[in-house]
Amino acid sequence: MRTIRQPALAAAISVVAFAAAGTAFAQERAFPEPERDFYVIENFAFENGSVLPEMTVSYLTIGNPENPPVLITHGTTGQAEGMLGDPFAGNLYGTGQPLDAEKYFLILVDAIGAGQSSKPSDGLRTDFPEQTLMDMVNAQKMLLEDHLGIDRLHLKIGFSMGGMLTWTWLTEYPDFMDGGVPIASLPGPMAGRNWMMRRMVIDAVRDDPAWNGGDYDEQPPMLQYMSAWFGIATSNGNLRLQEIGATREQADAFVDDRKAKTTVGDANDVMYMWNASRNFDPTPKLGEIEARVLVILSQDDERNPVELPMLEQNMALIPDAELYIVPEDAETRGHGTTYNAGYYADVLGAWMKTLPNAPEGLEQE
Repeated sequence: MRTIRQPALAAAISVVAFAAAGTAFAQERAFPEPERDFYVIENFAFENGSVLPEMTVSYLTIGNPENPPVLITHGTTGQAEGMLGDPFAGNLYGTGQPLDAEKYFLILVDAIGAGQSSKPSDGLRTDFPEQTLMDMVNAQKMLLEDHLGIDRLHLKIGFSMGGMLTWTWLTEYPDFMDGGVPIASLPGPMAGRNWMMRRMVIDAVRDDPAWNGGDYDEQPPMLQYMSAWFGIATSNGNLRLQEIGATREQADAFVDDRKAKTTVGDANDVMYMWNASRNFDPTPKLGEIEARVLVILSQDDERNPVELPMLEQNMALIPDAELYIVPEDAETRGHGTTYNAGYYADVLGAWMKTLPNAPEGLEQE
């Protein structure tokens, strides 16, 4: 394993303001307009043995299908459109950027349970099969092979849960891609604080009488409360939170603002998504990875602490892996830091040039 160190990076990069974070979009995109389409998989079999007669997979594409394909996946409570936000796409998809949409064919997929793909709120509610990350990957693989005619990816990249999906792709289908970039995801089991806090969110909502076993007319109030709590706890960073809440009054104002502004989806959809990573553990198959791997983490990520010994131990198991950790400062946002690709675009760009089957002429730029 090689660790990439760039102590002066924060001063050298152009970081898109976090005021536009989340699913905010550029007024003028520096890349072609995404196109949405759908693929319906008949009799989709889940890991738990359940079968859904029709599984809809919603996805966006950007660029020329003849170019090297790149699969991009979103976080737990996100969707494909979220990967068009300025902090991520604005630093990656434009001309001359690492995932230049004129050189690559970008595929952004709504995971099972998210966006416009099949999910509990479509009507089945808690009768919808409980999906896993493996189910999501299998549906994505069917989309690529059976619908888009793609039998090999140039790159698989994803943020947060999308990073876990990248690890799952790398370990379960090791010969399917040239490279993989898990962002904000450790190469180890869903455990520790990450799982404990997810479990607290799930239990708090399901214990809310308004949830009513998943058969509710209005969203249970605990869903918004716990979503705000989880966001404050794991997506802000210690330095930034201290600056925002330097006094009790300022801290209270921030909490009140988050409680009022936090947007949530359907409770069953959200609970299913938080629970989907319950069995995630790439550890046993890390040594079988064939693709080149670049792991991108942040020093202040509360969900994926870089100080855990497991990180170095498990990275050493991967045949060809590099690690880049974004340094913490007063502007980084904990788990949310690496959604801003400005912090690592130059690192990713240099690494992309080393991949096999890179677009013609890329190495000369």
